[in-house]
Amino acid sequence: MGKRILVTGGAGFLGSHLCDRLIEDGNDVICADNLFTGSKDNIRHLLNNPYFEFIRHDVTEPLYVEVDQIYNLACPASPPHYQYNPIKTGKTSVMGAINMLGLAKRVKGRILQASTSEVYGDPEVHPQPETYWGHVNPNGIRSCYDEGKRMAETLFFDYHRQNNVDIKVMRIFNTYGPRMNPDDGRVVSNFIMQALRGEDITIYGDGLQTRSFCYVDDLIEGMIRLMNSRDGFTGPVNIGNPGEFTMKELAEKVIELTGSASKITYKELPSDDPKMRRPDITLAKKELEWEPKIPLEEGLKKTIEYFKTKV
Repeated sequence: MGKRILVTGGAGFLGSHLCDRLIEDGNDVICADNLFTGSKDNIRHLLNNPYFEFIRHDVTEPLYVEVDQIYNLACPASPPHYQYNPIKTGKTSVMGAINMLGLAKRVKGRILQASTSEVYGDPEVHPQPETYWGHVNPNGIRSCYDEGKRMAETLFFDYHRQNNVDIKVMRIFNTYGPRMNPDDGRVVSNFIMQALRGEDITIYGDGLQTRSFCYVDDLIEGMIRLMNSRDGFTGPVNIGNPGEFTMKELAEKVIELTGSASKITYKELPSDDPKMRRPDITLAKKELEWEPKIPLEEGLKKTIEYFKTKV
């Protein structure tokens, strides 16, 4: 017997892949999204599915539905999108968490928060374990997202301690794959689109800053394992790929795989941009028996095929 599951932000990049997987696993899915950064194109193939329901809804307003589980993914996640309206971003993280936690409390359901590696800020510890409290600027241009997500985690644990709400918190590291927004300003989509258009590939800074890249299917597997993990295990738990690459290495790999004639150009690094990012996934391996399986080259090939339809 499947569950009734609410996915907020379900028309987004990660949310739409999660909806696919949950339906595949035999569940009834309600997707709530205000389509600020999500897109109906991501879920168009599901709209006629009897096990899928789409509600155009903003999580800053309460939502009254009867469900067993809630995945709270609603929030713009790329810097150009969350900086476009930083107040709205903060409201989405904080009021969205309050509304969804209130719903979980009412229906006595389990709720998972899609938190982020950005809670670690520009880290002074490398790689980042869940026990690291972070190094975050509270009033910079990225703070609406970083501090919004930190406050959401605070609310999740307070609702858990005070009201016994059944919570799971995952910290998502860089994820990529089909259905990423081509204009979301993230490094993988930027590089691939520039390469496919034959434009110069733009690297900010010296190109030696590092990121880890997790393919979307691996990330969704980790998310579902966390949601269905043992009672009493709340997280937070890092879900990401510990393979670490410099921006220069990524740009060179994208040029190679697209067969592009693009050259690499360098521009100044934006403020508060973290110099390195790599998850310590010891906890995910132990508690969820999870680790990523798809290597960067294989994932990039699939992502490039998708972006070829967007050029």
